Amino acid sequence: MALITCNFFSESLGLSTSMTVILPQQTSSQIGLNNRSSRKLHPTLYLLHGLSDDDTIWSRRTSIERYVAELGLAVVMPNVHQSFYTDMEYGNKYWTFLSEELPAIARSFFPLSDAREDNFVAGLSMGGYGAFKWALRHPDRFAAAASLSGALDMANHVNSNPHMNPLFRLIYGEKDITGTNEDLLHLVAEGAQTDSPKPLLYQCCGTEDFLYNDNLAFRDACAQSGYPLTYVEGPGNHEWGYWDTHIQEFLRFIPLVRE
Repeated sequence: MALITCNFFSESLGLSTSMTVILPQQTSSQIGLNNRSSRKLHPTLYLLHGLSDDDTIWSRRTSIERYVAELGLAVVMPNVHQSFYTDMEYGNKYWTFLSEELPAIARSFFPLSDAREDNFVAGLSMGGYGAFKWALRHPDRFAAAASLSGALDMANHVNSNPHMNPLFRLIYGEKDITGTNEDLLHLVAEGAQTDSPKPLLYQCCGTEDFLYNDNLAFRDACAQSGYPLTYVEGPGNHEWGYWDTHIQEFLRFIPLVRE
């Protein structure tokens, strides 16, 4: 595998930013890894970070490079700071950057497939929110998506967490996001009523996690609307040991087309 730190200019953000990218590499003599790369255009996982992290965190806290080696899967990890993957009311357009500019730039730099069946998105905490928002708003782009301990009930957080209000005010302004495209519970109910193909959703959260109630709310919204969901819970907290385990579960879950 190749691990690449990529610095580039974003037109959406109006500044230079970065992404960390893992690319498949076919090898026959590397000790300890069974690297695989048999396609001209690589299937791709967009892997999103949490509130306190950046684009390097998944490669620093997990063995994601080792996990994807024999899958021939590229991984794109962007940096979005504390934006909640949103076009901020008082800040930069991180949703536009994520959902429109990032894939186009990544595919211009690297041989990545744009086929729906070859694209997946996942994230933890804030990144779980971003992953599900991206998949639910653009179900035509992803075959599967995962939230690991995601902040999935953001409308409730915006309305009920005074200690976070300065950050939420920068992101959402004074708006109540209930029933908007920033509200995942609304997106699930709306998406369930359409005939468009639905990405496979994988959701997990530890029962000791402070975001456990968020995850119950999203699970129940999917059940109420009939939106297909694979839901996993069990002992666990908001920490990297849990996420390291469950990103491996998601990689086993995705419908990866093998040659």
